Amino acid sequence: MTAVAYAFRSYEFWLAYYRRVWRGSIVSSFVNPVFYLAAVGIGLGTLVNKSASPPGGVTYSHYVAPGLLVAAAMQIASTESTWPVMGSFKWTRSYYAMSATPLGPASIFAGHQLFIATRILVSATVYLAVIAAFGGIHSWLAMFAPAAALLTGLAFSAPIAAYAATAESDSAFSAILRFAIVPMFLFSGTFFPVTRLPTVLEWAAYATPLWHGVDLGRGLVLGTLGAAAALGHVAYLAVLAAAGLAVGRMTYTRRLQR
Repeated sequence: MTAVAYAFRSYEFWLAYYRRVWRGSIVSSFVNPVFYLAAVGIGLGTLVNKSASPPGGVTYSHYVAPGLLVAAAMQIASTESTWPVMGSFKWTRSYYAMSATPLGPASIFAGHQLFIATRILVSATVYLAVIAAFGGIHSWLAMFAPAAALLTGLAFSAPIAAYAATAESDSAFSAILRFAIVPMFLFSGTFFPVTRLPTVLEWAAYATPLWHGVDLGRGLVLGTLGAAAALGHVAYLAVLAAAGLAVGRMTYTRRLQR
């Protein structure tokens, strides 16, 4: 059996596990998109639209919607790559059960990442459907927005999972969410252009993977993305995801073989 086939064995485990707990993700994957976009469009968006120059030249709800699509991918990726990874090492020891079979550490890691990718892709597709229902799609390129969200999610999930495989305590996870994920959600272009930030914070935002993902997703949905910018965003996110996957294979191997 090839390494890819072994990875799909690990992936099948996570799918079977998810069949038992999927109800807990209904709100985050299906209800939140409607609530977020309705709140922004009907509430805050009404105030912003009264300004002389709404961001991006579109209604505020149409501007924010692609950012929320990509930000949701970041949130799913970070959540699924922290406690579930540590739990599989320390609490349920699912990874060790897998390693007792022909599955190797790389296949175990890849299968879990594939499951996270599936969660991200499903959530992003639902978001895109809701955006379409709100009339927020301005280009046929929007069909690639879930792929942009997927790449952004992997740029978070792979490095975080690689770190989680080395952690002995979950205390650092709260710090990651509080001091990295939440600030990026608020200040990396999801709700307003980062050019409105002070210069130092603006350049800091440009270095975050979420800004690249949001700018990529927004450009696809609104039809404002240039080829050079698209390639730059994809390259940046792909390098982070590839680095995370490479390091993750090493940390999983070290943890499972010690």
